[in-house]
Amino acid sequence: MTVYFIGAGPGDPELLTLKAARLIASCPVCLYAGSLVPPEVVARAPGAARVLDTASMTLDETHAEIVAAHTARQDVARVHSGDPSLYGAIAEQIRRLKADGIPCEIVPGVPAYAAAAAALGQELTVPEIAQSIILTRMSMKSTAMPPGETLENFARTGATLAIHLGVRALREIERTLSPHYGPDCPVVVAYRVGWPDQMLIRGTLSDIREKVRAEKITRTALILVGPALGEVRDFTDSALYDPMQPHVLRPKARRAAKA
Repeated sequence: MTVYFIGAGPGDPELLTLKAARLIASCPVCLYAGSLVPPEVVARAPGAARVLDTASMTLDETHAEIVAAHTARQDVARVHSGDPSLYGAIAEQIRRLKADGIPCEIVPGVPAYAAAAAALGQELTVPEIAQSIILTRMSMKSTAMPPGETLENFARTGATLAIHLGVRALREIERTLSPHYGPDCPVVVAYRVGWPDQMLIRGTLSDIREKVRAEKITRTALILVGPALGEVRDFTDSALYDPMQPHVLRPKARRAAKA
C-alpha cells in the first residue's frame, strides 16, 4: 500500500489536479483536514471508503489509522489543503511512516498564494516592481520561527510577502513593515480563497487592520503585502517577448530576417 499526501488546493474542488482527483476516488481510506478541506473534495471517495475528518485527531490517532490501513494493504489518501509542502505538517507524519516502513508519495496542489493572485486577477512578479515572493508565517500559537527568519529581516528585501497565520497579528505586521514598505503600501487579506464565501479585502498597511476587523475575520486568511499588489501601470515589459532579446527559440538570425 501507499500513503498519498494529496494537496487539495485552497478550496475549490475544480482546482484539484487530475492525479489528486483520481487517487481520492480510488483509495479505500481517506483522511482529510476537515477544517480546511471542503467536504466536496472528499465526496469523490469510493462509497465504501473509510473517510475520516482529522481536524480533532492527534498525530498518534491519524498514524494509527494509517498503520491499520497498511496492515490491511489499503492505500490511503491523506488530503491536505493547499500544497502539502507548505505548512502541511507532513514532515512529522513522513518521519513516522519511514520508521514503520510504510511507503508514501506526495501529490502537489495549488497553494493559497497562487489562488489568491488568480482571484485578484494579477501577477505577483511585476518587472522592476517585484521579482521575489517570500512565503512566511507568524508564530502566534504555532512553533517558534527559526533564528533569522523574522518579519523584520524579510521586510528589508522589499519583496512581495505572503504571510500565513497572521490575521490576528495585523497590528504587529503594520508596525514591523511600515518603516520598510511605507504606510500606504498595498495589502490584500484573502479570506477562504476558493470557498463559496471567499473574500478579498484590499487596503494599505495603515488601514487594513480596521477593514479586517469590520468583516470580523479571525482565521483562515492569507495576507499579501507589497507594491505589486497596487494598480501598477508604469512598468517595463518583461524581456520574455521582447524582439530585441533573442533566445534559443527566437534566435537573432530569425529576428533580423523578420525585421
